[in-house]
Amino acid sequence: MKKSVIVYIVMTAFFFSTMNVALKIAGADIDPLELTYIRFLIGGLILLPLGIMELRKNHVRLNLRDLGYLLILGIICIPVSMLFFQYSCNHMNASTSAVLFCINPLFTMLFACTMSNEIFTSRRLVAVVVSLAGFVFMVQPWNMQAGNTLSGALSMLLAAIFFSLYSVLGKKNIKRIGTFAQTSLAFIFGSLVLMVIVMVTGRPLVAGVADNLPAVLYVGIAVTGIGYLAYFLAIKNSDATTASIAFFLKPAIAPIVAVIVMGDVLLWNSFVGIGLILVASFLNMRESKRCAELKAKGEPVKALIGNDINSKEEKGVA
Repeated sequence: MKKSVIVYIVMTAFFFSTMNVALKIAGADIDPLELTYIRFLIGGLILLPLGIMELRKNHVRLNLRDLGYLLILGIICIPVSMLFFQYSCNHMNASTSAVLFCINPLFTMLFACTMSNEIFTSRRLVAVVVSLAGFVFMVQPWNMQAGNTLSGALSMLLAAIFFSLYSVLGKKNIKRIGTFAQTSLAFIFGSLVLMVIVMVTGRPLVAGVADNLPAVLYVGIAVTGIGYLAYFLAIKNSDATTASIAFFLKPAIAPIVAVIVMGDVLLWNSFVGIGLILVASFLNMRESKRCAELKAKGEPVKALIGNDINSKEEKGVA
């Protein structure tokens, strides 16, 4: 693995691991809708110059259909997924919310298996079951830890589901539009939609920002801007599976950050939940790599449900 890729993965893991703590601090004094639109508007604007360069390099001119597609992506990500995410951060301990969101790659895999040519294998079923078990242990609904709420846990579950939907739908045109262009424009469009909602509902647009400027700038510039930039650079210089190691590291790093900064307490169920989600993430990554290798060789991938798929059959090659 290239040194630059390692640097990008470590940067991604660090910024994403500190996100929940920063959002909880800033969210204490700022309206959740306001904070969400501000941070993604900042992040989108940071990525925009790279997006414009990408469009020019690939000689792509966006039409109305492209803009509608980007608008839908932005709405799913910002006013829906990330709003649930912010609500969860406000109603859960930072360590718990950070780990729970790490199950989103499992939902991404499920959506990909139903909406594209990904195959749902027995190994992936095991990963899903282990991940859900980790979610349950982390929340421990029968005896919830002080600072956690059931509504916060359900909100994070919805945040993970909708973010996974955004990820899978985003694969449709990302090769043509470009990673930076698609992400920056989706972030900006989604933020603008949420800003309109903020104004229509009579919520504050910038109230409390000045008093929490360091936290707002951190989540906007460092986490949403530089964090996503590092993630995409990791993908560009390696592949999506390698870059996803950042999400494998987050469940291990984020609780430590929360303990140091917020004084969170990790109980036995937290360690069990973190361990299970780490195992599920590893199983999912390994299975994705195995399926990709089999398809590249033209060998069939055994499906748990439905027909086995062979890459040559998909391409119509005898």
